[in-house]
This record gives sequence, structure tokens and C-alpha cells, in this order.
Amino acid sequence: MEYLTIALTKGRLANKTMDLFEKAGFTCEEMKEEGTRKLIFTNEEQGLKFFLAKGPDVPTYVEYGAADLGVVGSDIIMEESRRAYEVLDLGFGKCRMCVCGPKEAAEKLRHHEMIRVASKYPAIAKEYFYNRKHQTVDIIKLGGSVELGPLVGLSDVIVDIVETGSTLRENGLEVLEEICPLSARLIVNQVSMQMQSERINDMITRIRRAL
Repeated sequence: MEYLTIALTKGRLANKTMDLFEKAGFTCEEMKEEGTRKLIFTNEEQGLKFFLAKGPDVPTYVEYGAADLGVVGSDIIMEESRRAYEVLDLGFGKCRMCVCGPKEAAEKLRHHEMIRVASKYPAIAKEYFYNRKHQTVDIIKLGGSVELGPLVGLSDVIVDIVETGSTLRENGLEVLEEICPLSARLIVNQVSMQMQSERINDMITRIRRAL
């Protein structure tokens, strides 16, 4: 049997995905081995191959056909804009994409002032400010702790993922505007959806039932 290959986002998302897949009847005992450093895992009986990748790379693997399916946060789908079908909201990994900053920055947002925005998600920030708010801003891409942006005077606000908001509060920042809710999504390669439609649709149906 030809493998169905599934790209998983490393860490908590992969663990939650495999819990859901098990409920749906798709297992991979290899992945349960303590302390394994393997990146690729197979279930020969079911013809499944799983591999672990960094979140931003998952849509790339799916677009180019290295994976038939992938599980990744909707923030990455929005940021990467890769060609793939988004077929299912898996309902976990829930958080929000928000504009955050010190309280006084709220006025600048309200009056559509020219401000600087630091973010790991420049495409999402641009889409929000330019297309939804029609506000001209200077977007600065950061790779690390974006909360530092307003604290050291690099930016007025940040665009980032908010789960509990505790990191913001500890640094004197708050949510000023909410861009959108986020969660883990199942995506499918466009060619695979045609070539292996029966297997993939069966998998989607079983996962949907398990939710």
C-alpha cells in the first residue's frame, strides 16, 4: 500500500494531533517510544507515514507534495499563504492573534496614526492594518520575544499570538485589538486530494467524528 504522509507540527500540537488521530483509529506506536530522536514514523499496517517539522515548514511540505496532509496552526496558514486545502478546524491549540502594546498606544490605533508595529507575522500585520483598518504603519519583523519591541522603543505596538495574556501583563502590555481567533487546522495537498481522494476523505470523516 502506498503511504499517506502526514506532516505534524513538533511539540504540543503533535501530541494533541496524535491523541485525536488515535480516537479516529489512526495510530503510530513508533511515536510513543520514550526519548526517540527519530523524525519519521510509520504504521505499515495502515500505510501511514508521519513526520515532525517546525510549524512554518508544514504548509511548505504539503504544498510541494512531500506530505499529503499536515496539521498546523491557522496563524501559520495565514502567514505563509501556501497552496493547500484547509479542510478541518481541529478545535485545539486555541488562541488569538492580537495587536498588543502599552495602554497609551490605544489612542494612536484609534486615530489611525502612523505607528511602528513589531511582529513575527509581518504578512498578517500588513493584511490587518492595510486592508482591514486602512492604516499606514511601519512593520518590523522580529524573530524572538516581540514583547521587547514597545519596551525598548523599537515599536509602538506588536502583533502576536495571545493565549493567557500573562506574558503581556508581566511586561506592562495589554491586548488593544483582536485580529482573529486561531486553532490547529488539517490541510491537504491539492494533487493528493484528487489522486487519493477516497483514503483522504475517509480519514477526514473519521477525524471529524472523533472531534
